Amino acid sequence: MKDQADQVHNPVQTKEMLARARDARHREASRVTIIGAIIDFLLGVAKLLAGYFAHSQALIADGIHSLSDLLTDGIVLFASRQSSHGPDAEHPYGHGRFETIATVGLAVALVLVAAGIAYDAARRMFEQDVVSEPGVLALVVALTSIAAKEWIYHFTMRVAKRHRSEMLRANAWHSRTDAFSSVIVVVGIAGAMAGFTYLDAIAAIGVALIIAHIGWSLGWNALKELADTAVDERQRGQLRECIMGVDGVKDLHMLRTRHAGGQVLVDVHIIINPYISISEGHHISEVVSHRLLKEFEDVTDVTVHIDPEDDEEEAVSLSLPMRGEMLKRIRRQLEGHPEADRIERFTLHYFAGKVGVELLMPFDDGSQPDSCRDIERQFREALAKDPLIESLRVYWY
Repeated sequence: MKDQADQVHNPVQTKEMLARARDARHREASRVTIIGAIIDFLLGVAKLLAGYFAHSQALIADGIHSLSDLLTDGIVLFASRQSSHGPDAEHPYGHGRFETIATVGLAVALVLVAAGIAYDAARRMFEQDVVSEPGVLALVVALTSIAAKEWIYHFTMRVAKRHRSEMLRANAWHSRTDAFSSVIVVVGIAGAMAGFTYLDAIAAIGVALIIAHIGWSLGWNALKELADTAVDERQRGQLRECIMGVDGVKDLHMLRTRHAGGQVLVDVHIIINPYISISEGHHISEVVSHRLLKEFEDVTDVTVHIDPEDDEEEAVSLSLPMRGEMLKRIRRQLEGHPEADRIERFTLHYFAGKVGVELLMPFDDGSQPDSCRDIERQFREALAKDPLIESLRVYWY
């Protein structure tokens, strides 16, 4: 168990820590995307030129595909910049959902790329006149493209895993689809040179199915995030264990989570001793919030509700009168008692559909223990007539 002093919650430090994390995430995402965009541009131009001079329609199409990646790179840069902004009046939970929306867009792009590859393969399979006979230059450029795009994939994926960014993960797979399409071109060129003209069309359809599956998986996960799907059971259990490890937390319920980009938002109700002070209960909630933010890197926002009882099924105390009305009822029951005017403070505890009452009273010079017990007994008998009052305690000073 960590020292309690280590758990002191500093909102300013936490806010600065989250801001630094967002800035670092944005910088790395921008850097890896810009590098990928430059390579996409150079490869696209090289494929177009090589395809033209080597008479390869497939390589020309692949070059157009590479240049089209610049559009998705632009989407990633825009979404990364937007998601790096902290919470504001219009987006109190931050801008992480910009990444989610961009991921959906990239997933759609992957599915469309797969459909385009499959369509082009089918067309070439049934239209013999579009089969080309490219040369060695086209083969070299296609192999270079495979190596370059595979490097971009691994480079981007490392950053995506480090920052838990589904958007960068989607863009990494989008880069790999370009490598897949170049593999198709290589197979097609080699097959055409060897006389197997249908080989590249069959391979293209198989790769298109793989790309479509990747696009569907990324898109479906992003859509689940937009629908506020909770974290998995493993992480939920870890969150619960962390909360229950805080001194003062008796139990918890209504643990709710959701994703926003690479971030996790947590909302939880903790059950504490109903007779402790408000300030102590608040301190317990602050420690819970701080520990979750500290021990889970993806958790960036925590809301802790303090409950004296488990009200998940029914808030049994909700129908009880508020403090003003309860004080009127208590004073009415004690009306006429000679010691009632000496009460200095009333403390009410709402718990299990009843109200517990605590009274603070001073000793006077003539007070004796027996007389104090008599006063407490008389007060208890008077308040017992009220069905809403469960208990009475009198504290003397």
